[in-house]
Amino acid sequence: MDYSKKFRVKPGEKVNLKKVDPGETPGFNNKEEAVEMTARNVAKMAELQHLFYADNHFSLLIVLQAMDGGGKDGTIRHVMSGLNPQGVEVSSFKVPSAEEMDHDFLWRIHKSVPARGDIGIFNRSHYEDVLIVRVHKLVAKDVWQARYAQINSFEQYLADNNIITLKFFLHISNEEQKRRFQQRIDDPQRNWKISSADFSERKLWDDYQDAYADALMKCSTTTAPWHIIPANNKWFRNVVISQIILDKLESLDLHYPKPQEDLSNIVLE
Repeated sequence: MDYSKKFRVKPGEKVNLKKVDPGETPGFNNKEEAVEMTARNVAKMAELQHLFYADNHFSLLIVLQAMDGGGKDGTIRHVMSGLNPQGVEVSSFKVPSAEEMDHDFLWRIHKSVPARGDIGIFNRSHYEDVLIVRVHKLVAKDVWQARYAQINSFEQYLADNNIITLKFFLHISNEEQKRRFQQRIDDPQRNWKISSADFSERKLWDDYQDAYADALMKCSTTTAPWHIIPANNKWFRNVVISQIILDKLESLDLHYPKPQEDLSNIVLE
């Protein structure tokens, strides 16, 4: 199954997240099959990462967005676990610092874009500036509305410079978020992952769903597509994202560079 095609948001396509089933698992009858396939995908990705780095022509940016408890950390842990950490950098974007606030909203983002041959993962991203900023009315409406076009221009600029962008919205249900929050409350080892702010944000669920729907519709392009990943089942989330990333890597015309000199003239003593 072509999961990229199935879950990709077509440019300009109207998005209604209420009509997207976060619990569906097309192509798999059980968890075991998906876990095995994820392991194979991760192993293949690790092999291709070496070639990707050696080719030094592209960089790959993976953007993860989700409601609180959506599984961004888990995705990074399970899907990217087999990669060489020297070629992977994870960037988490939280409340902007004073320095970042003195620059345009894309300044801190651009600084974290991966170099050629590397893979970058954004745990949250520039999309926070049309999500939380919109929901909490941190800037005027005309300011955040203008950012959709600015984001599209920025991501096109990245594409023009051989930076491949894959964007994943990890879609969970309201009930699944509640269940995961309760797990964090019940498990002392997870208590640190929950705070009163999470419950305050949960009350704004519908506002965030509307904000996400607009961002997914207005900022999914042919060069930087959004994918809505059903994420109630973590094992399905992992296999789908690993397959989409693997398919993209395999589609590239990657080659090992030629040696800088004639190795036949080198004699080891």
